Amino acid sequence: MLHCPRSIVKPAFLLSLVLQISYASSALAADVTGDWRVADGVANVRVAQCNGDMWGVVSWETQPGRDSNNPDASKRNRPTLGMPILIDMKKKAGTDSWEGQVYNAKDGQTYSASITPTDADHLEIKGCVMGFLCGGETWSRVAPPIPSSLTNSMAKGAKAGAPKAATPASAAPPKPAAGTVATATPGAKGRAQPPDTVGDICLLPDIARFAH
Repeated sequence: MLHCPRSIVKPAFLLSLVLQISYASSALAADVTGDWRVADGVANVRVAQCNGDMWGVVSWETQPGRDSNNPDASKRNRPTLGMPILIDMKKKAGTDSWEGQVYNAKDGQTYSASITPTDADHLEIKGCVMGFLCGGETWSRVAPPIPSSLTNSMAKGAKAGAPKAATPASAAPPKPAAGTVATATPGAKGRAQPPDTVGDICLLPDIARFAH
C-alpha cells in the first residue's frame, strides 16, 4: 500500500483547505441577491433572480413616496415602495457583474447600469446616460442572500426537476397577509430590520409580466 510522507500530506491538506475557503468566499461575494441599503440610507433595495436575471425593488423606505416624476402619467401616483428600480440585469460573461437598466425616481429617467459585489456586504452600482456622464455609489447589505423561490426555480433557465432550495431561518420573511401586522426581524450582523411588506419580488406584477 502506498504511503505519502507526512511532510507532503500536510502542505497538500492545507492547500486544499485554503482553496476551499477561497472558493466559498468568492461564491458568497458573487451573490448579489438580498436586501441592500442605498448610499444615503433612505431606502432598502431587494435584489432577486427572476427568470435567470436580476431585478431590484424598493423594499423599505424612511418616508413613503410616490413615483411623481415618471414620464408615464398613469404611474405617477404609484407608491415607490415595491417599485422596480433594477431592471432585467443580465450576467456579464466571465465577471461577477450584471448589466441592465436602473430607474431613477428622482428624475423619472432610466439609465444603463451595472451591479458588482465588491465583497459579501457591499454592492457597487454604476449608471450611465447614453454611454457617458457615468456615476455610481456603494450599497451595504442588510439582509442575507435570497434562496431560490418556487417561482424562480420554475423560471426559464432553471434546471428541469431541480429541487427547491431550502429557506434558511435567516432569510427574509414572507409577505404578511392582509390585515396582519408584521414584526421586525434581525438583519445582517444583528441590525434590526423593518417589517417586510414586499415579499417575493418575482411575484410583483411589474416584474412577473416581463420575467415569466
